[in-house]
Amino acid sequence: MTNFLRTLRRRIMTPDISETKLATRGFHVKSPEAQDLLETIGATFLTGYGLAAQARTPAEAEEHLERVPLRFRGFAYEGAGMALAVLDALPLPGGRRVETFLSGRGDDHIYMVYVGIGWAMARVPRFRWPRAGTLDPLLRWLVLDGYGFHQAYFHTERYVHRQYRAPAFPWPSGGAVSPADRAYANRAIDQGIGRALWFVAGADAARTVSLIEGFAEQRHPDLYAGAGLAATYAGGADERELRRLREDAGPHRSQIAQGCAFAAEARVRAGLLGPHTTLAAEIFCGTSAEQAALVTRRLRQEQSLQGGEVPAYEVWRQRVAGEFVSLGGVTR
Repeated sequence: MTNFLRTLRRRIMTPDISETKLATRGFHVKSPEAQDLLETIGATFLTGYGLAAQARTPAEAEEHLERVPLRFRGFAYEGAGMALAVLDALPLPGGRRVETFLSGRGDDHIYMVYVGIGWAMARVPRFRWPRAGTLDPLLRWLVLDGYGFHQAYFHTERYVHRQYRAPAFPWPSGGAVSPADRAYANRAIDQGIGRALWFVAGADAARTVSLIEGFAEQRHPDLYAGAGLAATYAGGADERELRRLREDAGPHRSQIAQGCAFAAEARVRAGLLGPHTTLAAEIFCGTSAEQAALVTRRLRQEQSLQGGEVPAYEVWRQRVAGEFVSLGGVTR
């Protein structure tokens, strides 16, 4: 494919940057600083998407992605993950782009790339969705996290204000999928919706809590976990606000800590750790971001994660949350 055709493909495929503006989305504006941060995150996502859409190979995309500033690089990789998943879903030559991407530098950003695959699921026909069996059996739930974020971000009225939830989400599917997996899908989606609420609320802790409390009570743990992850990974709140989010979470403080620990691991693994993540880990987990990431990795490596009634991913999440309770950094 010529450079002209690749450039044209990028222009056709990449959403308009105006779609990431808080005013366009109707999201709350807490302050000019928070607005600038959240809009920069959105713009960087689209930058990563466009770079991957235009690149001749995933390796070429990596070279450009590595030039994105550290604070925002993970979002560029997330966008690239979406673009490559969309390309894989199209009847084009050179498939398995995501797999190739994850065999290189993309592996350091695997959490964000998997979330990006979920964004792609929201934009391509269902029959072109990735087969669950081709993805990491533990991390594949991040795909639905990404799907949930997309739906809450772009269909806010339905998914946030009217709290829509599909009766039975049709992915993962197939003979190897257990009833526990099928039942868990909406919970993983809620974790992504919780992340999106941080953006819908304009990184305002009080407004985020208010939005979560509008949902059915049984959805609160996953929503709080997602909000804790977004507050840690994206940032946008000072120490006072982070402490308020922690306190207002009440019985769900351990879920806030779990989301925070996952965000810390994503940034530490990719070499993107910054002051806002360090601060959030100290408040939400009662420890350093590096230690929170270490706990997450250690518990992921345990051989006993395989469960029966709930997927291994949820066992992992529960153990991470419990670890910070046992360490004394979090009270239930």
